[in-house]
Amino acid sequence: MTNRERVIATLNHRQPDKIPYNIGFTQKAHAKMANFYNDPEFVSKLGNCLITLGCEPESAWKEIKPDIWRDQFGVEWDRTIDKDIGVVRNCLINDENIDEYEFPNPDDPSRYRNYKPLISSNKDGFIVSNLGFSLFERAWTLTGMENLLIAMGTDPDFIHDLLERILQYNLKIIQNACSFDIDAMMFGDDWGHQYGLIMGAEMWREFIKPRIKEMYQLVKSKGKFVFIHSCGKVDEIFPDLIECGLDMFNPFQPEVMDVFEIKMRYGDRLCFYGGISTQQTLPYGSIQQVKQEVRKLLEKVGKDGGYIASPAHAIPSDAKVENIDAMIKTLQNQ
Repeated sequence: MTNRERVIATLNHRQPDKIPYNIGFTQKAHAKMANFYNDPEFVSKLGNCLITLGCEPESAWKEIKPDIWRDQFGVEWDRTIDKDIGVVRNCLINDENIDEYEFPNPDDPSRYRNYKPLISSNKDGFIVSNLGFSLFERAWTLTGMENLLIAMGTDPDFIHDLLERILQYNLKIIQNACSFDIDAMMFGDDWGHQYGLIMGAEMWREFIKPRIKEMYQLVKSKGKFVFIHSCGKVDEIFPDLIECGLDMFNPFQPEVMDVFEIKMRYGDRLCFYGGISTQQTLPYGSIQQVKQEVRKLLEKVGKDGGYIASPAHAIPSDAKVENIDAMIKTLQNQ
């Protein structure tokens, strides 16, 4: 089977010849492994199953000062410490100026310029168009996390207005991306922390659920699969996500949910992508513990399909190189 065939089998809850896998790295972890393998191109040789395409225009990011980057929305990110994402340092939208704010152009052709060549040159890979910071995250970057959470309780009309504007922008992105021969749309939207939903289930259902349902259903109407990346303990809303049309949940963090119980409970209706511990096993475990964890996930969560094996997030800088290597070899040698 090709990687694409394995992922499609997995999404249809059928057992592939081997469990598909996908491994991502933070910049520091990537540099450590490139040095460990003495190969800056090592990622291209891993056997990853997903080919990910972005939705950002060519001019999406500009470094306006050393380590200060401005994104396409006008949000400024301080990357002096976190080189991968950064920390928001400005606030653009409030209830007084929301009508004046102009969103970027979702029809900018540079967003999709690489789609056709990358799709045509990766026939064996499963093609995913990734829309990160897709709703809740986009809202808090624009208005501030504290401001957003407070206004959910004190000024819900403002939050509904803001989220609706983000939704309409997203729907145009989805429409454009799904016009290409992709296999899935992946949305990034962290709703959780280590102990539950940031805004609580009631507010999630009021503000987030109706809009992601509209987004997911548009993707499904185009014959594509739906992936979500949402960090944290969010398993209480898995029934809602299934109802909305979700196919694949990521990152499936073993530190915040029992991944084996979750597979038994929802595995006939939902697929999972992640599961390998980045908070405990990769940084602190032994090589043998890494191998045992990966093999157990492949055997139990991977049974009857429904699983893409992966670290629960882009591998952080504190993960041991020998543990990362052990994980890679275990996945490759199925």
